[in-house]
Amino acid sequence: MKLLIVDAVLVVLALLTVGLAHLDLHGWNSAVALGIAGIKALLIALYFMELRLAGPLPRLVGGASVVWLGFLMVGTLDDLLTRGWLPAAGK
Repeated sequence: MKLLIVDAVLVVLALLTVGLAHLDLHGWNSAVALGIAGIKALLIALYFMELRLAGPLPRLVGGASVVWLGFLMVGTLDDLLTRGWLPAAGK
């Protein structure tokens, strides 16, 4: 029964994401969508992957994967946001 409730919450959050995509939140659309996606990922990890009942090693692997994903995202954003700082060669 608990998994059905979590599934219903995930469907509601997905519908909320689609609904918010049609609204103008003055530049906050991406942040809100990423926040909702983070909540959905947390629910999936805790209930469907059963990390809330797992031992310390699976929790450590789950946490380390989130940290590694953060490193990859920061590195990508660092490259993307600093591309225009140096003048291009030949210009």
